[in-house]
Amino acid sequence: MPNISSVSEFLLLAFADTRELQLLHFALLLGIYLAALLGNGLILSAVACHHRLHTPMYFFLLNLALLDLGCISTTLPKAMANALWDTRAISYQGCAAQVLFFVFFFGSEFFLLTVMAYDRYIAICQPLHYGSLLGSRACAQMAAAAWGSGFLNAVLHTANTFSLPLCQGNAVDQFFCEIAQILKISCSDAYLREVGALVFSFSLAFGCFVFIVVSYVQVFRAVLRMPSEQGRHKAFSTCLPHLAMVFLFLSTSTFAYLKPASISSPSLDLVVSLLYSVVPPALNPLIYSMRNQELKVAVRKLFLYVLLKHQC
Repeated sequence: MPNISSVSEFLLLAFADTRELQLLHFALLLGIYLAALLGNGLILSAVACHHRLHTPMYFFLLNLALLDLGCISTTLPKAMANALWDTRAISYQGCAAQVLFFVFFFGSEFFLLTVMAYDRYIAICQPLHYGSLLGSRACAQMAAAAWGSGFLNAVLHTANTFSLPLCQGNAVDQFFCEIAQILKISCSDAYLREVGALVFSFSLAFGCFVFIVVSYVQVFRAVLRMPSEQGRHKAFSTCLPHLAMVFLFLSTSTFAYLKPASISSPSLDLVVSLLYSVVPPALNPLIYSMRNQELKVAVRKLFLYVLLKHQC
């Protein structure tokens, strides 16, 4: 029976069998990756360079952009390289690193979205206490807690997953190293420890989800009681993008892990994994900037500054 010590590499799922389709997939993934880099990079630059955006909401948005960049950079570059060079292999160490960083960025992002819901709750429901409850030190501590919790969660799952003996070969039915797919090739009597860790993580995620829902119930009750239509519009413009990101994040990841086994197939798993690992980091900058006038203005000023500097 083969065990984990005898595996030196894993074989990832290929996007296509023919060379032409592989190159097409490489071009599509490259376009998505560059769009994610541009969008999140613009948010990072705009928030860092404009003093009007040095507020708790934009500080958390800056952290979210960093996590999105980390998340998509963990999976897509290797997938693009495999498609370009017509290979499926990833080293054992590379696979472990992929799992560690993906779970780290993915988990930290959900914890940060929970913190952002708390930020919107305080800003709208308790505006007089906003400065005292969300000062610079408190914001830094909450962001650090989100990153730290994500890292501890990632270490727990990576250590559990890669301590399992493998009995079903080394082929992973996914375009990146995913815990669920590695569990499929592990020995059936050895993965219960990691399943327990996954149940713990899902319970924690459900607690965060309940917190987000309760926070936004209170937020919308407060917004609907506002006498000013302009005030309601401004409140909605800051809340709806965050809600859209939460919905996109949760809907794609929930379907990926809780879809019925009867409809599961390698091609469907591939599409779903792209939806939850690639689409949110690429779309989050667009979602957040669509209704946020301050961010639009800051990005425009950034473009004008770059263009004028280039002309000079």
